[in-house]
Amino acid sequence: MGATRAGRGAGSGVGRRRARSEGDLAAAVAVRPVRRGDLDRIIAIDATVTGLEKRSYWRSIYQRYAATAEAGRQFLVADSGGRVVGFVIGEVRDWEFGSPPCGWVFAINVQPEARLGGVGTRLLDAICAAFRRAGVRKVRTMLSRDNTLILSFFRSQGMMAGPFIPLEMDIDH
Repeated sequence: MGATRAGRGAGSGVGRRRARSEGDLAAAVAVRPVRRGDLDRIIAIDATVTGLEKRSYWRSIYQRYAATAEAGRQFLVADSGGRVVGFVIGEVRDWEFGSPPCGWVFAINVQPEARLGGVGTRLLDAICAAFRRAGVRKVRTMLSRDNTLILSFFRSQGMMAGPFIPLEMDIDH
C-alpha cells in the first residue's frame, strides 16, 4: 500500500512503550470507520509522505476495504475535530503461507504534524481490537527494511520479527 505496512501481536502489551501524556493529541482523536468524504485527506496525507498522489489507487482501496461490508476488513481513520489526521487499513487473512488466521495491517500513516502524539498508537489499538473481535490473536505486517520511521514505531508498540522470511527475485530477463 502507499503508506506503510505494519502490525503487532494483538493483546501483547509486554515491552510496549507509550509516549502519551494527559491532554496530548491522541486524547482529542476519535478513531472511526472511513467515509467517502475522507478520501481527499487520506490522499493528501499519503502524498505528503510518499511524494506521489495516487487518487485512483486510493479509490480502489476504499472500494475494497470500506465500501463493502466484508467481515474482517478494516479501514479506519483518526479524526481530530472533523479533520482526518491518520489512517490504518488491514484485514483478517486465513491460512496463507501455512499460518493460522491472523490480522494483517497493510497501511498506517499519520500526517507529519500529528506524529508523536499517540495517534498511530490509537489507530493500531483500534484495528487490533477489531481483529480480536474477529477471533484472531496475532497481527502481522511487512515493511521496507529501510523505513526506519515506521520500523521504530512498530518496535515501540511491541512488534518483533516473526516466523516468516520474505523472499523475492527480479523476473525481467
